[in-house]
Parts: sequence; C-alpha cells; structure tokens
Amino acid sequence: MTHFVLQLFADPETFFALNGLWIFLAVGAIALFGIFLPIATWLDHRHKEREAFYKAETMRRISEAPGAGSNAAVDLMRQEERVKAIKVREGLKIAGIINIGVGLALIIFLRALLGTQQPVYLCGLIPGFIGVAMIVYVYLMAPPVDHF
Repeated sequence: MTHFVLQLFADPETFFALNGLWIFLAVGAIALFGIFLPIATWLDHRHKEREAFYKAETMRRISEAPGAGSNAAVDLMRQEERVKAIKVREGLKIAGIINIGVGLALIIFLRALLGTQQPVYLCGLIPGFIGVAMIVYVYLMAPPVDHF
C-alpha cells in the first residue's frame, strides 16, 4: 500500500496512467454493490409493502361494506389472480418463442462459421428445446386460466 502512495506523490501522471483503470473499477464496484443495489432493493421492498398494505386496506373496507361488498371483494381477488395467471402464460409463450428463435439463429450462425466438419452447431438445439418445453407447458400441461 505504501508503494502506491509513494508512487502517487512521486509522479501523479504516471500513477493514474498505470492504475487509473483499476481505481475506476474499484470506485465503480463500491458504488454499485455498496450503495446502488442496497438502496434499489430497499426501495423496491418498500414499494411492494405499501402496495400490499393499500390492497389489504381496500379489501378490508370493501368486505366490511353492507350488502354485496364481501362478494365484490372475493370477485375482485379472483379477477386479479386470473389476470396474473394470464400474464404468466403470455410471458412463457413469448419466452418460448424467443428461445426457439435464438436456437435456430445459433444453429445457422455456427454452421456458417464452422461448417459441417464438426457438429458444434447442434448446441443451438439447447435453447431451442428449452423454448419448445415452454410452449408445450403452456398449451398442454398448465392448468386452464378459467380454473382461477
């Protein structure tokens, strides 16, 4: 450590020319992992907590209302679960199509790059089969959305 300090005071231009990248990376790593990520995580958790609190408060007020308030609260919760399930299924469909496209593009790219002497291009089947598995799950194995 003293070597770096002596080198800094002896010739600052040379010191920063040789060690500037490492200093930049160290400061960037400290800023990212020590400051930004904890604050972003804390803010995200706080946002989710407030959202859950307001949702629970709204449900409580609707269910305590006279008349058909409790039925409306239950119907609202079912509708929210249904919308969430639809979003998950649509996300799986899109992810499956993207994986199939990446697999096909990888097969074409590696075949053009390396030729057919080595079947390395077949590694493009890995993301392709993952995409096919996602599509098969969505259409054949997932519970129907009307179930919610």
